[in-house]
Amino acid sequence: MTKRAKSIENLIRELNKLPGIGRKTAQRLAYYIIDLDKVEVKTLAESIVAAKENVKRCKICDNLTDSDICEICSNNKRDESLICVVEYPKDVEAMERANCYKGLYHVLHGVISPIRGLNADDISLRKLLQRLSTNKVEEVIIATGPNVDGETTAIYISNILSKLGVKVSRIAYGLPVGGDLEYYDELTISTAMENRTVMGEK
Repeated sequence: MTKRAKSIENLIRELNKLPGIGRKTAQRLAYYIIDLDKVEVKTLAESIVAAKENVKRCKICDNLTDSDICEICSNNKRDESLICVVEYPKDVEAMERANCYKGLYHVLHGVISPIRGLNADDISLRKLLQRLSTNKVEEVIIATGPNVDGETTAIYISNILSKLGVKVSRIAYGLPVGGDLEYYDELTISTAMENRTVMGEK
């Protein structure tokens, strides 16, 4: 068997580290990149480096942005009385595609997962609590995933916020358990938002 060039093998190995990229897909991508001309490869590489160097967390909501304050937080037409809490920036994009929500967001960048050794200190919860110190926020909508970690996180946040007198609701999931918000279609997300339920009520 002919041994693969070391540079190609290294590229495959690095691509294989990306989420959702198996060995065969990494190999296919590696050879695709090799077949690109040098200008295209340079553009791709520069885009990756620029994204890593320039993208930062919004100082208000922790969404990813290339400015200090993201476009959503700086938009004075958004409803400041509502904050929708999501796990990751990709979930903000999913909600915005659905075009059913006009409030603000807060990105946790993870979930509470005792099995994986992740607790409240590992997510952006402190900044959320700081935002609630103003009287503008009337409702916090929790849109973490419909899985064990998502539910654990939602309940934990609800218990804390209920002591602050803030209305806390959970989006309704007529969705498969274990799914991710980013994969739902716009109608499903819109319906889930409209049918959200208040947490803590019996």
